Amino acid sequence: MDLQQVKNDLEQRLPKARYEHVLRVTDTAKKLAEEVGVSVEKAEIAGLFHDYAKFMDKDELLELLKRDEEYELYAQYHAELWHAPVGAMLAKERYGVEDHDILQAIRFHTTGRAEMSELEKVIYIADLIEPGRKFPGIEELRQRIDGEPLEDQMTECIQHTFKFLVQRYAVIFPHSFDCYNEHVRRRKEQ
Repeated sequence: MDLQQVKNDLEQRLPKARYEHVLRVTDTAKKLAEEVGVSVEKAEIAGLFHDYAKFMDKDELLELLKRDEEYELYAQYHAELWHAPVGAMLAKERYGVEDHDILQAIRFHTTGRAEMSELEKVIYIADLIEPGRKFPGIEELRQRIDGEPLEDQMTECIQHTFKFLVQRYAVIFPHSFDCYNEHVRRRKEQ
């Protein structure tokens, strides 16, 4: 796969700020992958594609989502979540990405899920903590997870996300609950 071609495509399809976010997520994912022994190449591909469908027209996004096995579930939730499964679909269809782990990392970078692979966790974390993110508590989160094992980083990140969503009375996607519960149980068992 020609990653420069993917970057050129992304630069055309995304607003400048989102394109720069994608590049920062990709760099963060590559660094984290190297630190924790995950394929840097896979992290780079998943990072580049994680927001591939982010700024598609909502109606087009919905039409593509209808082909997804979890369409009924996603359709019940905010359209903000739809870009992730559609992005995985388009990475496969337009660029021939066949690696299941990469596709899952793209698909679940927003919601998380139970039993995430290490690559999935890397992309989820990188998307949340990339250096351009500016939201309350991000600096503290970055400090808390710095140098920690990947599992602990993921626990802190999903907990941070839950606090954020609960404070805003946001509806929470079921896969996110599963991810959160898995990490809370793991921490309690330690």
